[in-house]
Amino acid sequence: MGKLFAVQLEGKMYSCKHCQTHLALCEDIVSKSFHCRHGKAYLFSKVVNVSLGPKEERMMMTGMHTVCDIFCVRCGSIVGWKYEAAHERNQKYKEGKFILERYKVSGPDGSNYWISHEAQIGGSDADDV
Repeated sequence: MGKLFAVQLEGKMYSCKHCQTHLALCEDIVSKSFHCRHGKAYLFSKVVNVSLGPKEERMMMTGMHTVCDIFCVRCGSIVGWKYEAAHERNQKYKEGKFILERYKVSGPDGSNYWISHEAQIGGSDADDV
């Protein structure tokens, strides 16, 4: 398979909570007002050190989207998804952007986000309708 060369980011960043591989810089956050099954999720303009799963159509709270799950290249943990296409005109701004689920990453200060029972019950942009 060969040696893995992960991109090393400088500055305040989010990393995989399992293996601490760098994923994204704070300055690349587009929005912090997204939600997923496990609670909060952030929209990023770019991420590094991820591999893409297969494209699939998902019905989300904001409409139909073509997305692919994203996985940490070092440990293989799913850390979020990438928006490939939005079928609703007002959702087109998401195309080509990435969601990192806060529950699955460590914050810039090394903090982790823990699931609350309310987060599991409520709807989200990631939940199938």
